[in-house]
Amino acid sequence: MDIVSDLRIPEKRYRPEIEGVRAVAAFLVAIYHIWLGSVSGGVDVFFIVSGYLITTSLLARMERYGTINMSEYVLGLARRLFPLAFIVLLFTIIGSFLLMPQVQWKQIISEIFASALYFQNWQLAFNSVDYLNQNNEASPLQHFWALSIQGQFYLTWPLIIFLAYVLARKLLKTPVRKTLLIVLSSIFTMSLAYSVYITAVNQPWAYFNTFARVWEFSLGGILALSLPYLVFKKQATLILGWIGLGIIAFTGILLPVSNVFPGYAALLPTTGVMLVIIAAENGNRFGVEKLLSSKPFLAFGSVSYGFYLWHWPILIFYYAHFGTDTVSLLGGISILIVTFILSVVSVKLIEAPIRKLNLKQSKTKLASILVTFMVPVLLANTAWGVYIDQVQDKEYSIEDYPGARAIFDNVEPAPDKEPAPPSLQVKEDLPTFYDDEECYSSIDNPRLKTCSMGETENPDYTIALVGGSHSGHWYPALEEMSERLNLQIDIYNKDGCRFSNDDFDGLLNESCMEWNEELLDVLMEEPPDLVFTTANVSSGDTVPEGYLKQWEKLEGMTEIFAIRDNPRMAEDIPSCVEGADDLEECSVPRADALSDIPPWENTEGIPDNVTFADLSEYFCDDETCYPVIGNVLVYRDEHHLSTLYIQTLAPALEEHIVEALEKIE
Repeated sequence: MDIVSDLRIPEKRYRPEIEGVRAVAAFLVAIYHIWLGSVSGGVDVFFIVSGYLITTSLLARMERYGTINMSEYVLGLARRLFPLAFIVLLFTIIGSFLLMPQVQWKQIISEIFASALYFQNWQLAFNSVDYLNQNNEASPLQHFWALSIQGQFYLTWPLIIFLAYVLARKLLKTPVRKTLLIVLSSIFTMSLAYSVYITAVNQPWAYFNTFARVWEFSLGGILALSLPYLVFKKQATLILGWIGLGIIAFTGILLPVSNVFPGYAALLPTTGVMLVIIAAENGNRFGVEKLLSSKPFLAFGSVSYGFYLWHWPILIFYYAHFGTDTVSLLGGISILIVTFILSVVSVKLIEAPIRKLNLKQSKTKLASILVTFMVPVLLANTAWGVYIDQVQDKEYSIEDYPGARAIFDNVEPAPDKEPAPPSLQVKEDLPTFYDDEECYSSIDNPRLKTCSMGETENPDYTIALVGGSHSGHWYPALEEMSERLNLQIDIYNKDGCRFSNDDFDGLLNESCMEWNEELLDVLMEEPPDLVFTTANVSSGDTVPEGYLKQWEKLEGMTEIFAIRDNPRMAEDIPSCVEGADDLEECSVPRADALSDIPPWENTEGIPDNVTFADLSEYFCDDETCYPVIGNVLVYRDEHHLSTLYIQTLAPALEEHIVEALEKIE
């Protein structure tokens, strides 16, 4: 095929409407975040615009020079991206240290590194499907996920353009632009198909997944190649352009973006961008491009990158400073004004002078300047992590921190002690079996994993600890008593699962049901002396039918030890306690957290092999359920018990365990 028959090359000209589109997208992102508490689809606008611009630029270089100078390309990108990004990161470190709850510090530190190295989207993706991290609070760095995806795109796209060029010129002898169009169309099709599939299967994972987003960049490239052929009548482009802007503006209202994106739903805002660019290509006196190319839009578009970077940490710091999760009209306007001022100042004083440096003549100087922006962020973040490790290195005496023993043994806790463990530590102070991935199954893994702890040589008794995290968080107490009672503890734990043959109307996923079937086979084949599990769910006033069915199948083989589920609190306890003037602010009425009578007293058909235990008195008195008891934090989040508090519960639990074991004899 002759190279002459290639696609037409569009006229090279400045596209001011794209700057206007960026301005609209950045403003919408901030508006939706501040007042609507939702997602606008604005990042999808950024993605397709990036795909359009980078494809146009890289293809022009390839056609002109036959290669892409990667060192100049990467340095040029860094010149555009790094100064503002690292200034915001440094600001966020300082602001977080001063304003954010200590319970979030480790999360923020890890996200600083992930943001600086452009893989934060993957960190958030893995956290979204990691049951142990699902209760993480929103951090002031969360918006960097979109920048991470863009950074990955910027680094991979030159390779795709180069390979398509070589494929066309050297191997297939086909027109470059047509070949690239086929390549981008293939990437678009595969990525969109994957995006639709994975969004339906696991939307939180899909939202941050690069492969589920790359079709948006491909679509921008396809538009760049196809634009010379997208010619319409003036009246049609007039209508299409304004429709496109309307789609961009109202996508977040029309669709529950945070729940259905990316998938097919992201075609809506990306189509809106395409309509605007097509309309601008076929200009009209009253077209949307006139508005988007006006001075106010161009001025705002020139600082839109900075505006996007600044708005989120300012918003999160507002929440932290005022102790709220909503923003008033005046507060929101103030956030927008502060964000705009910081954007203008940082762009004019920091970014603009660096962008003026000649890329070809000042490579060494430019690289040195960019490294200068990176080093303080990495050093400050590392020093912060070292400081946290030093603070956490502490042991707690029973005299000062009796925890549940304040009730069990009537120990008077020492006065004027900060609750332990510190909020810096409590989130990560998990039962020790979580250190070994072979001791538990993740939320989507149906494979039964097990490990044995405690006294594994010649134990007097074997206890199988089965279920999800509400069974697993009792392990530290079992571990405390294992030597005294010569217990072997076999752990069968699966995140987000329960020992049940019922899925609770779809709440428990398919892998949990498969795991339960395999677990039951193992327990029936080699019955332990005691199966330790939960008796109910939260404040439920009956024993679930699915629990009873599992217990019945083990009747005559082993004893069941079913413990009443602990109360669930109204909010994240470490965060609440850290910011509260009075611990009563973090307490909840007992009536809201527990049923009036134990759930087994409302349940019929309980098998004879079940012993129930109710330790509610160590969480609540007759009126109130408490966040701190005996100077110890009871919870590590809203409903999982802290390891330290469970350890102090060991004597109370041991009485019930001994009673159950005596039935075996």
